[in-house]
Amino acid sequence: MADAHAKNHDYHIVDPSPWPFIGSLSAFVMAVGAIMSMKALAIGGLKAGPVLLGLGLIGVLYTMLAWWTDVIKEAQEKGNHTRVVQMHHRYGMIMFIASEVMFFVAWFWAFFDSSIYAHEAQAFLRFEFTGGHWPPKGIEVFDPWHLPLINTLILLTSGTTVTWAHHALLHNDRQGLKQGLLLTVLLGALFTCVQGYEYAHASFSFGGNIYGATFFMATGFHGFHVLIGTIFLLVCLLRANRGDFTPQQHLGFEFAAWYWHFVDVVWLFLFVSIYLWGSHWGAAVGAH
Repeated sequence: MADAHAKNHDYHIVDPSPWPFIGSLSAFVMAVGAIMSMKALAIGGLKAGPVLLGLGLIGVLYTMLAWWTDVIKEAQEKGNHTRVVQMHHRYGMIMFIASEVMFFVAWFWAFFDSSIYAHEAQAFLRFEFTGGHWPPKGIEVFDPWHLPLINTLILLTSGTTVTWAHHALLHNDRQGLKQGLLLTVLLGALFTCVQGYEYAHASFSFGGNIYGATFFMATGFHGFHVLIGTIFLLVCLLRANRGDFTPQQHLGFEFAAWYWHFVDVVWLFLFVSIYLWGSHWGAAVGAH
């Protein structure tokens, strides 16, 4: 008699897992802690915000580690990641990156709306904050051909090295995979250092002016994504050194490479719009 529980399809029905509940609970605790810390709220005279924030963050990080460890076991030890399952994972990653694209569209929208219509008197306090032109008076913008250009070259080079690592993996060249990943991680860390140096020498701040607000929100969130992508690739490098990934099955690395290319493309748009438009071309438009 055939086993009634035998698997006769290519889909993966996941086992019961505690991580969705633990992750959501930890995220809630972290959010409450963040709000209490920012608002300086206290419970019975005790400022528990930082404690709750720390506990929630630890819970979220532990959930990420444990949950992704389970996913790796499902793929490598249990063989649950069939071609159909891998295809659906790819769909999920594509939709995630699409949502990230729309996230950045909001910051580009804010910057272009402020720069193109800097003289718009009907917008609430627009003219008061911009003086009728872009960049606003008193704002000394960055030279796009200095540090921003250096960071552009760094990210473009990192896109080349991660592609090299990907092709090396497809040809089962594990040494090339490790070298490409290592160079990409180092270039990502270098980008973050250069941007930190740039921020430290900015002549404008986040608050009090619309240019600083839109500049730091757009470039800052991109820098945060670079940091996440660097950690993503560093984990892939550690896994590659452990012997993970095969030419046929390497979704974790493939998604890291997709994410890194997305970060590269967003930076190119930032370089053209924030640094070039914001420093030169935008001034010509705002003068009309």
